[in-house]
Amino acid sequence: MSGHRGVDLAARFGQEIHAPADGVIVFTGRVVNRTVISLEVKSGHRISFEPVADPAPKGSKVRAGDVIARRDPAIPHEPCGPCLHWGVRDSDGYVNPLLFVGATEHSVLWPLPAARPSGNNPD
Repeated sequence: MSGHRGVDLAARFGQEIHAPADGVIVFTGRVVNRTVISLEVKSGHRISFEPVADPAPKGSKVRAGDVIARRDPAIPHEPCGPCLHWGVRDSDGYVNPLLFVGATEHSVLWPLPAARPSGNNPD
């Protein structure tokens, strides 16, 4: 499925990227034209960052705060330039990363109101 599935974080080219939680690096590699790193954490969520340079090797066990990569200084992320893309997945697919930092709440969809009958009845 294509699309922008995550959020863009303010960053600087070359900036260190730190593990947001304890986990294991489960993927480092090229996706299209950029390097991506993914960390699996205890909850089973996979946290990904892109575009990165100098990623920690796949299989590395990391602790929260460890440097796992740097923001790739050679690849701008449109339309924000040096920003860092942050994505989170669970077993059902992508989820809103902002849910993990208290920046938003789950969306609640309310039922649509009952349709009004059509016609010329003025009431």
